[in-house]
Amino acid sequence: MTDSPPTPPETLDPADWEAMRQLAHQAIDDGFAYLQGARERPVWQPVPEHVIGRLREPAPRQPQGAAAAYAEFKELVLPHSMGNTHPRFWSWFMGNGTPFAAVGDFLAAVMNPNMGGGNHVPNHVEAQVVDWCKEIAGFPREASGLLVSGGSMANFVGLAVARNARAGVDVRTEGVAAIPRPLVTYASVEVHSCVQKAIESLGLGARSLRKVPVNAAFEIDVAALERMIAEDRAAGRQPFCVIGNAATINTGATDDLAALATVCEREGLWFHVDGAIGALLALAPAHKHLVRGMERADSVTLDLHKWLHIPFEAACVLVRDRRAHREAFALTPEYLEKTERGLASGALWFSEYGLQLSRGFRALKVWLSIKEHGLDRFGRLIDRNIAQAHELAALVAQEPDAVLDYFNTAPK
Repeated sequence: MTDSPPTPPETLDPADWEAMRQLAHQAIDDGFAYLQGARERPVWQPVPEHVIGRLREPAPRQPQGAAAAYAEFKELVLPHSMGNTHPRFWSWFMGNGTPFAAVGDFLAAVMNPNMGGGNHVPNHVEAQVVDWCKEIAGFPREASGLLVSGGSMANFVGLAVARNARAGVDVRTEGVAAIPRPLVTYASVEVHSCVQKAIESLGLGARSLRKVPVNAAFEIDVAALERMIAEDRAAGRQPFCVIGNAATINTGATDDLAALATVCEREGLWFHVDGAIGALLALAPAHKHLVRGMERADSVTLDLHKWLHIPFEAACVLVRDRRAHREAFALTPEYLEKTERGLASGALWFSEYGLQLSRGFRALKVWLSIKEHGLDRFGRLIDRNIAQAHELAALVAQEPDAVLDYFNTAPK
C-alpha cells in the first residue's frame, strides 16, 4: 500500500498561473478598449435596478473563481461608471485619468509596498514626486510634503500643522482645551466645505472659521479680512490662520494670494492656500499669474487627480516648515523604531507627517504620468481647458433663452 501524496497547503496563489496570466491580459485589453471607446458611450446612465439587486447579495462563502468574478465585473460594474473618464464629463471638476497612469495603479498593486516608511525605493519615488510638487508651487527644496487621498485630507494636514504651530501650547499633549484664547481661522465665503470639516475635526469648532465677504469677482475682500482680524483681536480671540483659495469650487475664482501673503506676514498668521482646484495653474503659461503669491504660503494643497488627470486618489500637501510638519504627527512606538541596517533603516518615514501608517503606493502613477507627458504639456492643456470654458460661455451668451450665471450665486 502506497502513501497518498500530501495535500498541498491552501494559499491565495492562482491554482493555474497561466490561466490567471491570460485573464489579466484580457482585463488589460478590455480596460484599454473601454478607455479608447469612451466617446462612443453615453457619459452617464442610471444603474438598473436588477444590477443594484445583484450587488446586494451576501458575500460568497465558497470560491467562485477569478474568471467568474471578472465576468460579473464586466456585466455589472464596468458599464455603469461615474462617467468622468469620458471627454464630455462636465458634472464636477474631476480629471479623466489616463491609460498609462492606470497601468501605474496596477504596477503599484503588484509591488504592494506599505508607504509608511522604511528602506525601499518606492519611498524615494514618493519623495521625488513631492519634490516635483514643490517645484510646481514654488516651494523651497527643504520644505516638507506628503501625498494624500485628496484635497480634503491635504487641507486637514495643513491646518493641523498650522493649529499646533500657532496654538502657543503643546496641543498634542494638553489638548485644545489648554489653548488660552479661542483660535480663529479666516477664509472667504466661497471656501470649500472640507475646510469647515477640518476645523471641526481639529476641535476648534465651526464658529472659529470666520467667513469673509467676497467682491464682485468672488475673490476674498482683503479690507474686510483685515477689519475682522482687528475685531477678533480686540475681542480677546487669537487669529492664527488665513486660507487663500487658488480657484474656488463654485466659480473658479482665485483670491489675491500675494495680498493675503502680505497680510499674514504683517499680522504673524499662518498662510494656507487651498489649491486643490487651481494650484496647477502655476503650470499654465497664460494663467500662472493667477496664483502669484502661492509660493509665499506656509502650506499648500494640490489635487493631482484634477488637472494632472491622475486616477483617484492623488493629492499633495506641502508645508514650508518641515520641523513643524513632523512635530504635528510623528510618533515612534517600539515596533517602528529605526535601525542601522535592513528595512527599518530608511530615513523616509511618511507616517511621521500624517495620520496614516498604512499607505498605498499612489506616487507611482503620478511619477509615471509626469514622466510620460512632462509638466509643460499639462500646462498647455490647462490653458486650453480654460479657453474651452470661455468658448462655452460665449456660446451660452449668444442664446436668447439661456442665462450665463454662476449658479445663481451673488457676491456676499
